[in-house]
Amino acid sequence: MATAIGAASWLVGKVLNKLSDDLVSAYVASSKLGLNYDLINTNLLYMQGLLHASENKDVSSDHGLHGLLEKLAKKADEAEDALDELHYFIIQDQLDGTREAAPDLGDGLCSYALHCSHAARHTIGNWFPCFCCSRTQDADFAAGNPHNVTKSDSGNDGGCVAKLKFDRVAMSNKIKSVIEGIHNLCDPVSDLLNKIPNNSTVVTIKRSPTGSTISQDKLFGRSVIFEKTVNALTGGTYQTETLSVLPIVGPGGMGKTTFTQHLHNDKRVEGHFTVKVWVCVSTDFDVLKLTRQILSCIPAIEEEKYKCAIETASLDQLQKSIAERLKSKRFLIVLDDIWKCNSEADWKNLLSPFTKGESKGNMVLVTTRFPSIAQMVETTDPIELGGLEPNDFFTLFEACIFDCSKLPGNYKDDLIDVAKDIARKLKGSPLAANTVGRLLRKNLSREYWMEILEKNEWSNTKNDDDIMPSLKISYDYLPFYLKKCFSYCSLFPEDYKFHNSEITHFWMTVGIVDSSRQNDKNYLEELVGNGFLIKGGDNSGQYYVMHDLFHELSRNVSSQECFNICNLSFRADDIPKSIRHLSITIKNVYDESFVEEIGKLRSVIDIANLRSLMIFGLHDVRIANMLKDTFEDIKGLRVLFIAMNTQQSLPNNFSNLIHLQYLKISSPYDLQITLPSTLSRLYHLKFLDLREWRGIENLPKDFSRLVYLRHFHSSGNFHSNIPEVGKMKRLEELKVFRVKKENVGFELKELGELSSLGGQLSIYNLETVRSKGEASDAKLKNKTNLKELRLVWSKAEHQPIDDDVLDGLHPPNNIRVLGIINHGGTTAPSWLCGDISIKKLESLHLEGVSWSTLPSFEQLSNLSKVTFRNIIGMRLFGPGIGGVTERSFTHLKEIVFEDMAELVEWVGGPSSHMFARLESIRIKFCPLISSFPFLECSHVFTKLCKLDIWMCPGLSLFPLMPHTSTLTYVHVENDGSGLYYNGEVLRINGYTRPLAFHIMDKVEHMEICGVSHVTLSDLQKLKSLSSIYLKRCDDVFSVGLDDTVLLNSVQNLRIEELQITGELFSKALRIFPALSNLEISECRNLGLLPVEGGGLSDLRVLQSFNGFMCGKLFSEWPMGEVGAGGHAIKPFPTCLREIDIRFEPSMQSMGLLSNLTSLTSLTLIDCSELTIDGFNPLITVNLKNLYVLNEEGISIAGDLLSEIARSKLMRAGSFQLEELYVDSISAVLTAPICSHLAATLHTLRFSFDQSATTFTEEQERALLLLTALQYLEFYFCKNLQSLPRGLRGLSSLKRLVIDSCEKILSLPPKEGLPTSLEELEVWYCSPELTEQAKELKEADPWFSVDIYGT
Repeated sequence: MATAIGAASWLVGKVLNKLSDDLVSAYVASSKLGLNYDLINTNLLYMQGLLHASENKDVSSDHGLHGLLEKLAKKADEAEDALDELHYFIIQDQLDGTREAAPDLGDGLCSYALHCSHAARHTIGNWFPCFCCSRTQDADFAAGNPHNVTKSDSGNDGGCVAKLKFDRVAMSNKIKSVIEGIHNLCDPVSDLLNKIPNNSTVVTIKRSPTGSTISQDKLFGRSVIFEKTVNALTGGTYQTETLSVLPIVGPGGMGKTTFTQHLHNDKRVEGHFTVKVWVCVSTDFDVLKLTRQILSCIPAIEEEKYKCAIETASLDQLQKSIAERLKSKRFLIVLDDIWKCNSEADWKNLLSPFTKGESKGNMVLVTTRFPSIAQMVETTDPIELGGLEPNDFFTLFEACIFDCSKLPGNYKDDLIDVAKDIARKLKGSPLAANTVGRLLRKNLSREYWMEILEKNEWSNTKNDDDIMPSLKISYDYLPFYLKKCFSYCSLFPEDYKFHNSEITHFWMTVGIVDSSRQNDKNYLEELVGNGFLIKGGDNSGQYYVMHDLFHELSRNVSSQECFNICNLSFRADDIPKSIRHLSITIKNVYDESFVEEIGKLRSVIDIANLRSLMIFGLHDVRIANMLKDTFEDIKGLRVLFIAMNTQQSLPNNFSNLIHLQYLKISSPYDLQITLPSTLSRLYHLKFLDLREWRGIENLPKDFSRLVYLRHFHSSGNFHSNIPEVGKMKRLEELKVFRVKKENVGFELKELGELSSLGGQLSIYNLETVRSKGEASDAKLKNKTNLKELRLVWSKAEHQPIDDDVLDGLHPPNNIRVLGIINHGGTTAPSWLCGDISIKKLESLHLEGVSWSTLPSFEQLSNLSKVTFRNIIGMRLFGPGIGGVTERSFTHLKEIVFEDMAELVEWVGGPSSHMFARLESIRIKFCPLISSFPFLECSHVFTKLCKLDIWMCPGLSLFPLMPHTSTLTYVHVENDGSGLYYNGEVLRINGYTRPLAFHIMDKVEHMEICGVSHVTLSDLQKLKSLSSIYLKRCDDVFSVGLDDTVLLNSVQNLRIEELQITGELFSKALRIFPALSNLEISECRNLGLLPVEGGGLSDLRVLQSFNGFMCGKLFSEWPMGEVGAGGHAIKPFPTCLREIDIRFEPSMQSMGLLSNLTSLTSLTLIDCSELTIDGFNPLITVNLKNLYVLNEEGISIAGDLLSEIARSKLMRAGSFQLEELYVDSISAVLTAPICSHLAATLHTLRFSFDQSATTFTEEQERALLLLTALQYLEFYFCKNLQSLPRGLRGLSSLKRLVIDSCEKILSLPPKEGLPTSLEELEVWYCSPELTEQAKELKEADPWFSVDIYGT
């Protein structure tokens, strides 16, 4: 009920917000409507206040109130729609200078005539919604044929579109009806709310108490973090501190309490702490109560000075008693399941008696599901418990299902695969394992388990110790606004990366977040703090993700409002009729049932009044048409996410979505489609997202009519092509503005109207601006929300630049980032080089300028980054030169010099200390520079983290690098010499200066090329080294190779172009006892020795070997049969799992591999002398991937597969290939081979088969046996004249590739291809085949067809 009250309050607030608009309120208050506006507004405000005051009261038993609230919510929705519709026409009036929706009818003749004209039009039968379309464009719509509107809507010819017409009488009647309807509910709702007792508060959330006794005997998984934590508690990590607080944080059901119980009872922990206390805190964080509980658990001591009666003592007495009892004892206190802590002061108050003791190493363990609490209490990095690892989780899951009983006989045959599918859905949650384990235990049949899997039955469990009720307690604890934020996340797909702008704009559109106060709170961070979201980051920036079980919870709590169709098995009849927000996640595979169920939606839910429709995922024309038909009647949308794959993809009613506020349109690559012209008619649009638009970047000519647009997410090209952008006064972002004197609406004065602009702005073509006055028209100084500004002149020769122009482009005084590029004047602007007014500047980029005076950097005290690029005339840089003094750059962290053709020296000397705060230095393409301060006194640069030197031949005498452990990125690149180091990777290419290997102990991957000064002793200092690549550095193994050198951490070794003998190589391999992967490439003199220890057989953990173009690798090994030589020495150890040998003529016999029965991948390509002599079929038992090709020479693929077919392996079902690449079509396409590959083979590639011309009937039949085949590829089959005729029968095929098969002249028609096919690639084939592929692509733009060559 609390949620219902909150929802009603929220919806009434939206109506009041609409009524707050002056023109809307004037219309509602007009005498013609006969409404008492003031009374209505007052009563609504009064009711909203009562609703707000009642949100925390328990009224769950008042069914009458609940029914009234449902009616109120419905009426509030209707009122919001009507007022929003009225507001639309008020905007249209303002744009066109008309008075169609003028609020003041009065008694004048003109007003009377206006009203009568609307009445006349209304009475002659034009009873539509309160608008109709102009005959010039939408006459067919007015005549009852809306489908014809779409044809004119969808294109974008650059012209203006007709406006919608206003029907005053219909609007007046509608508004009067809905306002009276909602007003009539005010009194009864308010009356019932007033009768709620003041003391009727919601019962505090109850949590089951916990104790220190272990409830689960075995701790599944977590062994590494458990041992690390025990060692930290009992070892030296915390022993120097009097008190440390270690939070253990994670979502509900992750096993935090179980983990801590095992810690608490570990014998090592018990022996280390004299006193141990366990207190379950839960939702009641009462300092006095908790202090009493803790004291009661601490043993009393003799002759206590502060002995007290625990139940009656004051907090002061209790704390003194605790301090006395713990004075000389080491203690461990567990505060389990903390849900809240009112303030940091309360927390410090609780801890105060624990900080008075004499002992060290005392610990407080806190378990909580709230990261915000963990952050507040922690004194050390928290332990974050997520889901268990898959193998550990499945072991736990089985234990929960069978309760330590013996596995049933049918488990492995019938149930284990279903159990694994269910386990994957539970995402490692131990509590979920318990919940679902209990469900599965009830019935050990496959049918029952499949039903549990398909219906996610665990989401419907009700017991307090089940996963969903446990998670829902966290939801119930949220304030109402966060509940709404969380619940609406259910509309997005699982594992969706929420970016701040997208989800915040969505919340604002549906009314959860007040757009006028959007910066007051960071709702995403609040959800992170409450444990509902996890923060992450990648190249696209910061994002937030939701654990899958929380996503399931969000679906549950929002099930009456929101629905996400995300699987093929959904049923339309299962969707509640009350749904107002719908999303569909389109996947690559769908069937007729899915199409049929989508079509049923029109009869199940109220399509017309949907508030949100969000389509995720690209889809083909068929799905697009189905969606278009299904949602043809939408009219109330506020949010629309949709993809366009043709010009007619949008819903038929798109042009009439007058309520739409948030629109996101995407399109696939390579489609020449345009945005709909009627986009500019969506006057309520606030957020437009075209970041995934790949079509033509043209906007409608009258795009600037979108006067309520605030955020336009798109490429800079879109931003720079908005004519008369100054009309869009609410716009808050404009990445690019290009001054175009030849086009009306692209003058700088347009920027002057955009006072709300924030973020970043780049202004181009400033060479066309002729005066300071014209420049001042941009009013940049007034744009106080602007953070970044780039002022760009063209490089081309132009008329002389008026220096005053730059003066007129005065940025706001609080600008943070400024770039001035290619300014052709000789004088810097006064606001930068005179009396500087932009003193908060943090980053300055100067490029292509030739000013006589540089800025006074001393006045730019906040400057943290400065970039100089192509500064004409700058030969020296440093103190006393230009605008630099001893007091400049006091906060500078990053400096960049690029393309500085005249720069000779960055002067440091005695003044080098002024650059001591630098964290990053980048110098690129400065051919004359010979010195900079770091070379002379690197010891001063203690904070330097990044050093990037490119193509500066005069800079070569570098000091020992990295000079400190702080320097974690070094990139030095000059002709023939290079050094790259990023903390984990070290690459040395001809770089001969000294290196501090002892500092680089975190390096994991190292590459050495063309140097002789790096020794094995140096490599030994790299304690974390796991991967080495050596090229043309023969001395590495020839110097210092003895038994004292061991590189135990190295698992991967690649050597290339080394002049090394087999004997030396055998000795070198002893250095790498843990070697797992070995690659040898183009080592022309290397031959593996056929003696004990001469090959690779002593590498006991070697997993993979790659050999490429060496020539002599196996030249000394005997070739022969398996029988006689079966027990002879082999080149490879039996543990090898992957082998890849290419262009190796010395590989002449399959017998060399006969001991490798653990192989999972075998690649033999262009081993021209290879025969199947000595082939052991057992090496194929575990193969998943087999690649056997010979571009020239004799193919052994046929003989190899024939030998396997003749063996008993196939009959035993042991041949389980998943990928097969061969050079013989006839070798594979036989019934015996294909029937045994049918269940597992998903990729089949035929390459360099020069003998195949067509497919025989037997081969066609054999191909159709491959029912699991997903990828079929033909490469360089020069004589192949046709594709298989039965391709359509490959029902799982997703991708078909035809590459360089010049004699194939035709493709099957689309209907002759499998319906499952998603991608077709035609590369360098015949003109006929290429043309047919193009026709296929044009016929279905969303069928992925890639064409290269002719």
